Amino acid sequence: MNDFVLHERLAADCVVLGDLPLSRVLLARDGRYPWLILVPRHAGLREIHHLCEADQQQLMRESCALGRLMETVLSPDKLNVAALGNLVPQLHLHHIARFTGDDAWPGPIWGRFEAQHYDNAEAEADRWRERLASLSDFVPAQ
Repeated sequence: MNDFVLHERLAADCVVLGDLPLSRVLLARDGRYPWLILVPRHAGLREIHHLCEADQQQLMRESCALGRLMETVLSPDKLNVAALGNLVPQLHLHHIARFTGDDAWPGPIWGRFEAQHYDNAEAEADRWRERLASLSDFVPAQ
């Protein structure tokens, strides 16, 4: 994992929250939707099936743990989990809490609206770091 570099678009559009055993955890800077992203810390990956089997299983464990946490904290009507990668080829897995009253409901969020930035993205990131601390293997970013 030493050659891992976060894609420039993810770096620009997200705040790094910290790391799980396999993945970097990011907060998307779009305050319209609670939106976290897992990025496996391996260089050159584009698809989940490019991970070795053990890392595929680890990504699923991390995704499920993140999904459970988001459901517990937010009680969304639906949790969307997706690995699209059309604009960012680096493998990353979106976790977006959706609510029947959100701006894009019931359609997809992509391409609907410009990002609505948080008033204080770092304060929101700190709230998520506190929440993620309930996961025993989460290491917050410094």
